[in-house]
Amino acid sequence: MLIAFNKPYGVLSQFTPDGSPNRTLAEYQFPSGVYPIGRLDADSEGLLLLSDEASLNERLLHPRHAHHRTYWVQVERIPSADALDRLARGLVIQGKKTLPCRARRLDPQPVVPPRDPPIRVRQTVPDCWLELELTEGRNRQVRRMTAAIGHPTLRLMRVRIGAFELGSLPAGEWRELGPDERRLVLA
Repeated sequence: MLIAFNKPYGVLSQFTPDGSPNRTLAEYQFPSGVYPIGRLDADSEGLLLLSDEASLNERLLHPRHAHHRTYWVQVERIPSADALDRLARGLVIQGKKTLPCRARRLDPQPVVPPRDPPIRVRQTVPDCWLELELTEGRNRQVRRMTAAIGHPTLRLMRVRIGAFELGSLPAGEWRELGPDERRLVLA
């Protein structure tokens, strides 16, 4: 079984509480025996896969498989072409260089539902949405990458894994994927 879940802000990618005020996956009534494949931190939103198949974890997450994950990242200020190129080439974060990725400014900027609570808005500082496509997923990697180029992350959403897109699945909702959608995830 493979499930797509649109994880809301403030939800941990685990079933058991960790002592924080964040909610857990337990409140979403998933079928028994499923577990998250990978993680999104509590401050991140979007596509989280859950499965009862242990083999999918390694197949989808290990960098040697170069499985693509796409994120929309709302950042402070408008990054230059050079800053986006630095992201794409890879950056040294916590003493280790990130793998090359695709980085671009979304044009037009996406229209996304508001977040609860809303992001911090500064009237004199513009923001914009970027799209980053990674093949690795270190702890808070996207946030650290955008901070390293001087553009802190305001909002982070995973919108695609493999060729499967989150689409219009509402935040807090999940559904089991059919065979064709499963092939898209594994593509």
